[in-house]
Amino acid sequence: MYQQQNPYGQGPPRPDPNDPLYQWFLSVDTDRSGFIDQDELQRCLTMSGLSGSWKPFSAETCRLMIAMLDRDQNGTLSFDEFKNLWQIVNGWKQVFLQADADRSGFVDERELAQCIAQLGYRLSPQTIGNMAKRYSDNSSKQLAFDDFVACIVRMRALTDGFMVLDHQRTGVVQMPYDKFIQLSMMY
Repeated sequence: MYQQQNPYGQGPPRPDPNDPLYQWFLSVDTDRSGFIDQDELQRCLTMSGLSGSWKPFSAETCRLMIAMLDRDQNGTLSFDEFKNLWQIVNGWKQVFLQADADRSGFVDERELAQCIAQLGYRLSPQTIGNMAKRYSDNSSKQLAFDDFVACIVRMRALTDGFMVLDHQRTGVVQMPYDKFIQLSMMY
């Protein structure tokens, strides 16, 4: 006997209701939309203590993290996108903690260079110095974890945008000024 199949597929698998991360997702989804927006993500990351302090992640960092993983481009994170982000951010936390040799809760310029190298990026000392200056809250060029995340998210987004233009994978692209501005302002 012929049985008609759903032409739209099965859709994404439903999350396991016993998954502790799913329970956390539900608890921070305060509007019960089934998605995490920028404010909910900011609250979630702050409440989790992931930053090592109760200082909230900046709204800009949360917006960038959503943009980094928002596959359906709706400005929010589904549970699967949130789960992916949670794994990535926890991985970055491990890299950060390994580099923070003095356990100060900050990485300095030298430690930032170690982190970036461990994440697989090759950047000049001058670029690392510029990043430390841009993302630190103080003149000592030390980054707290949330500042580090903002830096890494921006670097990852710019790298992804650059790679779209680097068809030969040479690490060199030619682009008009307007394209450069467009790429840098996207993230």
